[in-house]
Amino acid sequence: MPSPLPLALSDTIVALSTPSGAGAIAVIRLSGPDAIPIADAVFAGRRLRDQATHTLHFGTIRDGDQILDEVVVSLFRGPNSYTREDVVEISCHGSRYIVQQLLALLVRRGARLAEAGEFTKRAFLHGAFDLTQAEAVADLIASDSALSHRVAMQQMRGGFAQELRNLRARLVQFAALLELELDFGEEDVEFADRTGLVKLLQEVQTLVQRLLRSFELGNVIKNGVTTVIAGKPNAGKSTLLNALLNEDRAIVSAIAGTTRDMIEDEVTIDDIRFRFVDTAGLRDTTDVVESIGVERTKQRVQQAAFVLYLFDLTSTSPAEVQAEIEALEVPRHVPVLAIGNKLDVASDDEIAAFQRLPNTVLIAASRGDGLDELREILLQRVRGEGLDQIGSSTIVTNLRHARSLETTQAALHAVLAGLSHGTGTELLAADLRHALAALGEITGEISSDDLLTSIFTQFCIGK
Repeated sequence: MPSPLPLALSDTIVALSTPSGAGAIAVIRLSGPDAIPIADAVFAGRRLRDQATHTLHFGTIRDGDQILDEVVVSLFRGPNSYTREDVVEISCHGSRYIVQQLLALLVRRGARLAEAGEFTKRAFLHGAFDLTQAEAVADLIASDSALSHRVAMQQMRGGFAQELRNLRARLVQFAALLELELDFGEEDVEFADRTGLVKLLQEVQTLVQRLLRSFELGNVIKNGVTTVIAGKPNAGKSTLLNALLNEDRAIVSAIAGTTRDMIEDEVTIDDIRFRFVDTAGLRDTTDVVESIGVERTKQRVQQAAFVLYLFDLTSTSPAEVQAEIEALEVPRHVPVLAIGNKLDVASDDEIAAFQRLPNTVLIAASRGDGLDELREILLQRVRGEGLDQIGSSTIVTNLRHARSLETTQAALHAVLAGLSHGTGTELLAADLRHALAALGEITGEISSDDLLTSIFTQFCIGK
């Protein structure tokens, strides 16, 4: 006799799967052992329990004698459904009132409202896909560029998971031999070839390092490039922001200190999403509000992925620009691009003083001169050679995955160090188990309820 389902999976859940608010249609999704009986109890049309899977049926939803709406019902019988359970989707008119009435009716008939991400969580628990693929579903929904869409699709189709499984499988064989040695510890035998293990660990380390290096690129693709525009008052920062966004997002004024807080907005340049941050002008001031803005500018620079330091070509020397950039204390790993503004009114000598300097671009933000060159340099700096990997190599985009890979790397390093120092088999086996556990956490082969809750509560309710 099969064991009963866990309490949560024995429930039938319901939720709105389309965005809330008025629209042409809305889709309400039911999933669970009683999805079809509950839908049958309120649907006036063909009896759903007698219909084949993957079929559509027109009819009405009734609450007693009252007709709530004319609907189309989609029927998916498990395991051939998204959740691997019986699923019924009700496509109704997108009135908020109708949606609320239908949800309330279905709950009264025995369903319960789904938790965030519970449909995808059930698909994972039923073995439809692993945890990396489940997380890729959320990434796919959130994708807002061709690149983020491509990476999410690759992960959802199992490319990353397969690479991890291959890594794990190579380590499991040696781990099993080490465990076998522990069983025969009194006989002082070695089943695992130490030379072969070192070679394998070095190869796996190389692969893990490549995956970790890809996270920097993956994070850019998924979350965008936070680009801080810094500089003195009246350098033209707000004008540059408006020009890059192609809209009047920030107030432009000849009065120094107009921008007292940060203004942020996003724009996609050739499939790369940039989040530009216009900041308060950097200067010593007695104005309390402005001084807070200056301090926030310095803090934001520490969090940036890219810094654009804007200066006025007509009133600044190369030495002053260098000193001002150094005063910002930009983190070493963050690239800084100096941008000379007001090219249209600068003299030939002023322009010549900066043309020979590296990492410097000259523009006229108010007219758009030099902006194409600036965009191209931004793209080149962000891309490097990394974007060529997309489609041919796995790219890590998830911070959780990166942290687990770091744990794996540290554990493998400990095994290699132990082998070189003649550490006992018991400690080697423990470190190798640690590495395997970290890899298993990524795909969900090893998971905790807290981990699953943390992941799936980030989903929308109807997914």
